[in-house]
Amino acid sequence: MQFLKEETLTYLNIVSPFELKMGSQKKVQRRATAQASSSTELGVGGAAAADVDQEETVDERAVQDVESLSSLIQEILDFNQARQTKCFNSKLFLCSICFCEKLGSDCMYFLECKHVYCKACLKDYFEIQIKDGQVKCLNCPEPQCPSVATPGQVKELVEADLFARYDRLLLQSTLDLMADVVYCPRPCCQLPVMQEPGGTMAICSSCNFAFCTLCRLTYHGLSPCKVTAEKLIDLRNEYLQADEATKRFLEQRYGKRVIQKALEEMESKDWLEKNSKSCPCCGTPIQKLDGCNKMTCTGCMQYFCWICMGSLSRANPYRHFTDSESPCFNRLFHAVDINGDMWEDEIEEDDDDEDDDDD
Repeated sequence: MQFLKEETLTYLNIVSPFELKMGSQKKVQRRATAQASSSTELGVGGAAAADVDQEETVDERAVQDVESLSSLIQEILDFNQARQTKCFNSKLFLCSICFCEKLGSDCMYFLECKHVYCKACLKDYFEIQIKDGQVKCLNCPEPQCPSVATPGQVKELVEADLFARYDRLLLQSTLDLMADVVYCPRPCCQLPVMQEPGGTMAICSSCNFAFCTLCRLTYHGLSPCKVTAEKLIDLRNEYLQADEATKRFLEQRYGKRVIQKALEEMESKDWLEKNSKSCPCCGTPIQKLDGCNKMTCTGCMQYFCWICMGSLSRANPYRHFTDSESPCFNRLFHAVDINGDMWEDEIEEDDDDEDDDDD
């Protein structure tokens, strides 16, 4: 008993229970040669040959089933995992979702937090999240628990088509987080493409389309990116709200002249919206500086009313202001500046009141 407790590991040349001191092939071959020579020379006084390299060899019983140290550790870990799984499957657990007690063989636990739920509840939970596209939300149902299910656990519970969708969405969400990965802009391709480091060019490995990673159009070399009419408004707002570093980047990307032109066009558009009206026939912006409210479009030469923006008759355009049933009756000079005074309808009303007083 004393030998088994204290001297067994030393006798077998084992440093620790997890590390075995293994002899080299030369030592093993030397030991085999020594054993063979000792058996032939045993009758002629060759007892000393049996002790050749006795201290340098390793007992075969300690290493006979072990190929390498790494395989031994993996076998120990696999055996430990198998025993834990066997113990887990034989116990009863309370599912926190359906509140039913079930055997561990019908349950599953999250590796990080060890929270246990039955497979039926987790299956429904995973299927709902995958159908909604929330592949990043397959976490533990316990509130505030950050543990996430492994792909192997998901594959074990859901159907093959749902797992394929889960795998595809998970890959796509992972690629979206990578700054050096862009998607081919062609609608028929949409393949992830690695961006060239330090440049703006990317080449799709599927359709061989070379495109700019900034504007997603055909690669244009050192020329600035083209700006569409819809992009001008967003570009102007982005440029006005950006810091100095972002402004320099936008100027290098689109060109300083393009941005300056966008700013001027937007300022002109804002001014036209505040100081002009569009022709009711052709839409040409018209500014009214002076004169009556009967206007003539410089684009299509159509007569229209500046007050109600209605088209007027070409034969008698002033009838719109003399007809008592017209909404602009007697308002030909409404809000017109005459000799520094504003001509308003109230002036005419005051004149009518004075006439009544005279009567």
